[in-house]
Amino acid sequence: MDKILIKDLLLRGIIGINPDERVNKQDILLNLVIYTDIRKAAASDDIADAVNYKSITKRIIAHVEASPDFLVEKMVTDIARLVITEFNVTRVIVRLEKPGALRFADSVGIEIERTREDFG
Repeated sequence: MDKILIKDLLLRGIIGINPDERVNKQDILLNLVIYTDIRKAAASDDIADAVNYKSITKRIIAHVEASPDFLVEKMVTDIARLVITEFNVTRVIVRLEKPGALRFADSVGIEIERTREDFG
């Protein structure tokens, strides 16, 4: 299976359980590995046959900016769900990190892997 890689997408959003995290937007770092078959797009050279990663990125940005989520676990799962269900891909790996969330650590994050079957 072919992979589309989106690396170090820096977003700003409200995520967290502490009062200051519910008021002040913070950095959210996102990495995705999107599994799909690119052969049809490679043969046709037509964006209509491709998974449009610009559209995926715009949709994720809109979701994160509007998200009321408290937990990283919820947000990372929501992102996996929207990529799979809205963009018809086979599988996705999503890593979401909060830079500076813990003292003495570059970031804290969660990485998940989901398939179409996970969102039936």
